[in-house]
Amino acid sequence: MTSPSPAQLVARVWSLAHLLRNDGVGYGDYLEQITFLLFLKMAGEMRGQPDAPEVPEAYSWERLRGLTGAELETQYRRTLEELAREPGLLGVIFRKAHNKVNDPATLRRVVSLIDEQQWSGLPFDVKGEIYEGLLQKNAEDVKGGAGQYFTPRSLIEAMVEVTHPKPGETIADPACGTGGFLLAARDYLVKTYRLDPDEREDLRERTFHGADIVDSVVRLAAMNFFLHGIGGTTTPVERLDSLATPPARAVDIVLANPPFGVKGALVELDEDGNAVRQQQSYARPDFTARTSNKQLNFLQHILSLLRVGGRAAVVVPDNVLFEAGAGEVVRRRLLHDCNLHTVLRLPTGIFYAQGVKANVLFFDRGASGEGALTREVWFYDLRTNQHFTLKTRPMRREDLRDFVEAYRAEDRTARQESERFRRFTLEELLARDKVNLDAFWLKDDSLEEGSDLPAPAILAAEIVESLEAALDEFRQVAGELGREEAEEAVPA
Repeated sequence: MTSPSPAQLVARVWSLAHLLRNDGVGYGDYLEQITFLLFLKMAGEMRGQPDAPEVPEAYSWERLRGLTGAELETQYRRTLEELAREPGLLGVIFRKAHNKVNDPATLRRVVSLIDEQQWSGLPFDVKGEIYEGLLQKNAEDVKGGAGQYFTPRSLIEAMVEVTHPKPGETIADPACGTGGFLLAARDYLVKTYRLDPDEREDLRERTFHGADIVDSVVRLAAMNFFLHGIGGTTTPVERLDSLATPPARAVDIVLANPPFGVKGALVELDEDGNAVRQQQSYARPDFTARTSNKQLNFLQHILSLLRVGGRAAVVVPDNVLFEAGAGEVVRRRLLHDCNLHTVLRLPTGIFYAQGVKANVLFFDRGASGEGALTREVWFYDLRTNQHFTLKTRPMRREDLRDFVEAYRAEDRTARQESERFRRFTLEELLARDKVNLDAFWLKDDSLEEGSDLPAPAILAAEIVESLEAALDEFRQVAGELGREEAEEAVPA
């Protein structure tokens, strides 16, 4: 009998998600429970091996798998509570863990499903592919909001390729989400170089550094790293407000898509991760501008995080390129202290949040006191007259091929201008009002009279996706109202 493919395993593991929805368990909660159970199963399979997670015997998979009914529910709840107190990887995976599967019979079905497969014997790439498939499924759950942490894989791979990581370099993402950028860098290093044993050890233990402020997301990232063979009893990701303090160490490369928004996440937390009070801005000695704009703060943080000579590829929304006040201050610092050599204008329709207009900034960190380090900035316009949707026409790797080739990662001095790739000198950019970096030159066909809409099929697909997202939101609200009414109807 042949082993199931990663896609088949994803479909099998995800199949119960629809049943759990009927029990009031959202897709995000289901993925979280799968993470707990899958980790326990693999830890049981790996028991006695070097660097295996040391789960106490009283809360092992063997103690869980043979139980049913109330005994299973009680053991599972106690397991989650106790492992949350453990140090290292266990503490990160199970931090604030709770059982969301209230029906013991359903819980038993999930446990049985996990128990059927021998997981630890699968190659790291296969295990990682399975888990990333589950993360993708979760990101597609628009009403759960999980897509905000998900960057298109094609874009991530292109950013990693042109940044060109090398063995021995340290790579960080201060808003890592589920770890997509760092693990894409890991895949690139494994496929591009013949790593010797020391380099593989370095890749496993010292190369990557990730942080995120959301407990549940850090849990998913830690599991993702574990399944890809990164870390052992520890994990390279930590729950941390990256903007709260200057970085403790500098790194060679930063790859990131920080959260968009103006004022969210500026929250002071207590030791348990509970919000104490809302801050309006971060006051840090290494920040040139004090602002409540998250993207500007992350950009300033990344400048501090990079060592001299380090390089970064960072997704930012359009407002970072033209916002006045603090935005202008940060842009001037970026042009002065770094070599901002490339800006990629991204198309709309590639993120789970509708209508997002974003760019990728590529820059190298310089030493202070050398004058303005940027001499020219190359802009690649992948937005004008380009139309993508998440389902019917997603952006694929081939859509970024021309950008990757034009980028000339091996020798940027060999770049040549083209219809979509244009060079602007520092003098030209400084002469623009408020150092506006929102540069574009192509004629937008949608603005031409008589052609003010995309192709009918693309427009129809965009309308369908928007309507589906709206209907999902309405269904969620209706479901929550129904549950509230049912609870009120039950006698105390």
